[in-house]
Amino acid sequence: MTEESTLTESPPPVRQWPVADLTGTDFDPVLAELMREGPVTRIQLPNGEGWAWLVTRYEDVRAVANDPRFGREAVMEAPVTRLAPHFIPDRGAVGFLDPPDHTRLRRSVAAACTAKGVERIRDKARGMLDELVDELLQDGPPADLTASVLSPFPIAVICELMGVPAGDRHDMHAWTQLILSSAHGKEVSEKAKREMSAYFSDLVGLRENSTGEDVASLLGAAVGREEVTLEEAVGLAVLLQIGGEAVTNNSGQMFYLLLSRPELAERLRAEPEIRPRAIDELLRYIPHRNAVGLSRIALEDVEISGVRIRAGDPVYVSYLAANRDPEVFPDPETIDFSRSPNPHVAFGFGPHYCPGGQLARLESELLVDALLDRVPGLRLAVPPDQVPFKKGALIRGPEALPVTW
Repeated sequence: MTEESTLTESPPPVRQWPVADLTGTDFDPVLAELMREGPVTRIQLPNGEGWAWLVTRYEDVRAVANDPRFGREAVMEAPVTRLAPHFIPDRGAVGFLDPPDHTRLRRSVAAACTAKGVERIRDKARGMLDELVDELLQDGPPADLTASVLSPFPIAVICELMGVPAGDRHDMHAWTQLILSSAHGKEVSEKAKREMSAYFSDLVGLRENSTGEDVASLLGAAVGREEVTLEEAVGLAVLLQIGGEAVTNNSGQMFYLLLSRPELAERLRAEPEIRPRAIDELLRYIPHRNAVGLSRIALEDVEISGVRIRAGDPVYVSYLAANRDPEVFPDPETIDFSRSPNPHVAFGFGPHYCPGGQLARLESELLVDALLDRVPGLRLAVPPDQVPFKKGALIRGPEALPVTW
């Protein structure tokens, strides 16, 4: 029997991935088991139809994410097995475009998302954070760090980057929470997405002649020059807005980790010079999402780690698994602030690399500086196992983070 016929006739079994609500920074035990079974396995998630390939090895994950033989547009026509019950892709949305259309649309907002573009709002972001910490200290302990700082800060920052007026932040937050949760049902999530899309359609449409540097202005100008359609601009705006709030959950997990392991926080207080490197290590370690994100479709037969993936097969990559690959990250279960190099893929890889990665890193740095330096006695007000974590959320994080000082 040839190797090809073996690959064709004996694919790995399809594993059910029920995706339970996980607490703390526990790594998904099902994902850990799948990683042990092999670099390429098959999975079935709670929603959608059929099965999909799952790629977990670091080099394979990067290869698939950067390979034009795996496309996103074809997902539009395929009811791929998935986590979210309400997941319905919008035609023209940047997450489901392949180059060159994907490149064209990303280019329209690149100026706002580069290191230079994000740096433009650093002082404003620091000022907004200082006000929130002022209020935290003024109100005194105990406090919910999520409600007082970790939630309002990313909302304010992403709205600033997007060009959303301060008075509309509450609506943006409410819509985002409904979109990112499977707990309210498909109809509620879809309605929230339609309402956010209608809002951005109006906002972008009003800025077709704008010379502003915020995302809505850049998109409006691109629509005015007929470089992108209004539908494409709205899809990208919704994606960026939702992604911007994911920092709430990421930073919630980051501070849960620092406060439930006080020796880590104390080291960052004592050695502020290592904080940027430490943040990268925390980003590598934190299991920021449940299961997997968006799938791709193989556009032709491709072999990955000895497994033949056929044209038309859906494929998921796991960035969480890649960040725990022992061949790239020795002793991956250990948080090592001196880890170098640290080529983590917490923000993805390839053409669909998270456009908000620079912003998320900036916010993490500002939060660590402000909370560790200005609230030196900051600690959990309850035992770590009593911190409530979100249920039915696509992005993991604490529902509340009770602290005192």
